Amino acid sequence: MEKGKINRRKFLGTAATTAAGLSIVPSSVIAGTGHIPPSDQITVANIGCGTQGLRELGGLLTDPRVRLVAVCDPNLHTNDYIDWSAHGIRDGIRRVLGDDSWWAGVKGIPGGREVMQAYVEAYYAKNKPSGQYRGCAAYEDFRDLLAQEQDLDVVKIMTPDHLHATIALAAMSRGVNVVTHKPIANRISEARLTIDKARDSGLVTHLLAWTERPEYDLIKQWIDDGVIGQLKEIHNWSYRPVWQQWTQRPADRPPIPAGFNWDLWLGPVPHMPYHPNYTHNVFRGWYDFGGGSIADMGHYSLFPLFEALGITRPPVQAKAYGTTTREAEDNVYHWVDNDVAFPQSCMVRLKFPAQESLPAFDLYWYDGGMKPFAPEELEADDRDIPNEGILFVGDKGKILGGFRGEKPEIIPQARMQAYDGPKTLSSEPDRDASAWIEHVRQGTPSPGSFVRAACVTEAINLAAVALRAKKRIDYDPAGMRITNDEAANAFLTRTYRKGWELS
Repeated sequence: MEKGKINRRKFLGTAATTAAGLSIVPSSVIAGTGHIPPSDQITVANIGCGTQGLRELGGLLTDPRVRLVAVCDPNLHTNDYIDWSAHGIRDGIRRVLGDDSWWAGVKGIPGGREVMQAYVEAYYAKNKPSGQYRGCAAYEDFRDLLAQEQDLDVVKIMTPDHLHATIALAAMSRGVNVVTHKPIANRISEARLTIDKARDSGLVTHLLAWTERPEYDLIKQWIDDGVIGQLKEIHNWSYRPVWQQWTQRPADRPPIPAGFNWDLWLGPVPHMPYHPNYTHNVFRGWYDFGGGSIADMGHYSLFPLFEALGITRPPVQAKAYGTTTREAEDNVYHWVDNDVAFPQSCMVRLKFPAQESLPAFDLYWYDGGMKPFAPEELEADDRDIPNEGILFVGDKGKILGGFRGEKPEIIPQARMQAYDGPKTLSSEPDRDASAWIEHVRQGTPSPGSFVRAACVTEAINLAAVALRAKKRIDYDPAGMRITNDEAANAFLTRTYRKGWELS
C-alpha cells in the first residue's frame, strides 16, 4: 500500500474479518436490519468527507432509521487533513467499526470520499452473513450525485461554507430535504435565496447548530420579571479562532494534490491558484470560503437565544473592529491591508430594532481573546470575566452565563440570593443531534429549520460585512441594502464564476 493511501479491499477485508470474531451487534443499532425495514428508513447522502463529516458519520451509521447510500467530495483520499487531535477521527471510526486495527500503520489524519465510502461499507458489512456490503456510491461532483441518486430523501451538507447554499438549492430543486452544518450561507443574498426556497418548497430543512437551551428560557423569565430592568445590551464572546489565520493570500504555488479536484472545490468562487492554506479545516478564516469565528461558534449561542427571546427582526446597523498587522519589507514596516481574511480577533456591534417583546438593543460579539471587562457586579464578588460567556445588561442589573447560557446567574451573588423567583432549570435540554431524522421521516418542520434561522443567519453575515467595510454600516433588511455605503453592498453577495450563478 502506497504510504498515506488506503487499499479499499484491505480496509473492507480487515473490517469483515474483525467483525467475524465479535458478537453480533443487536439489530436495533444496525441500519437496514431487524427492527426498521429498509422501506421505512430514510436514505441519506453525505456531501463533504472531511474531518467533521467523518466525525459525525458514526451517529448516522448507528441509527436504525437511516441508510447511507452515497458520499461525495472533490477529494479522493488523503491523510493530510488538519484536526483538533492527532487520532480523534481515527479512534472514533475504530469505535464505530469495533476494529482497533483501522488506519493502523498509516500516518496522518484521513479524509476524502474513498475513506468515507469504505467506512460506510465496512460498517454495514458487519451485519451481513457474507461480511460484504457494496451499497454506498461515491461521487466527486454533488451535481452528479443529485442526478443519479433517484431514491434520495436527504442530503447532509458538510462542505466548506461557500458551497452550502449552492448545494442546498440544487438539492431542494430536486425535491430533496436538506440538513446542513452552519452557516446556511456565508453571503446574505445566498442565505435569502436558500431560506426562501426552503419556505416555498415545504421540504424539511435543518441547521445542525440548532439545540434546545432551557437556560435561555430561564434567563428570559428573569428579564420578564424585571430583574435587570429594561434590556439594553447582550455581550457574547468566544476564544476562537482555533485555526491558523492569514492576512494575505499565499504567494507560493504548490501543485494540486493527485485526486483533488480544485476547480470543483472552488465551486462558485472565481478561480485562484490552489493552496493548502485554503482547504482542510482552515477555510473558514477566509472571506471567500468561510464565515469567521462568529459563523463557526455564534450559531450555537445565538440561534437558540434568538428563538427563546423572540428575536426575529434583523439588525439595522453594524460596526466592527479587527486586529491590525504590519510586516517588514526591506527593513521597513508596512501596514498590511487585509481584505481577504477575517482578523485574528474582532469586536462587532449589531444594533437591533425593537422586537415583538423586546425594546431595541445592541448585540456585541467578541472573539480571538477579546471580551468585555468584568462588570462591577463581578468585581464585587472578586471574580473575573470568563474566557467564554454571555452577558445580559439591563438598566437595573446584569445576568451572566456560559457561552451558550450555561449555568446562568444574576450578578452579584447577593442579588441572586435575594431573587425569590425560579433559579434553576425546569427541564433538561434536548441536544439530540439527530433530531432532524424524525422530522424527515414524518415530513414535519424541524425546530432547526432554515426559516426559523433566518434572523440569526442575517445577523452573523452582517457582522462579516461590517468587518470588510471597515466602517459603520446602516442596513435596510427589507431592501437587503447598505444605505450609507454603496460599495459595501458588494459584500452582501459574491462575484460568481461562470456557470455557478444562483437565482
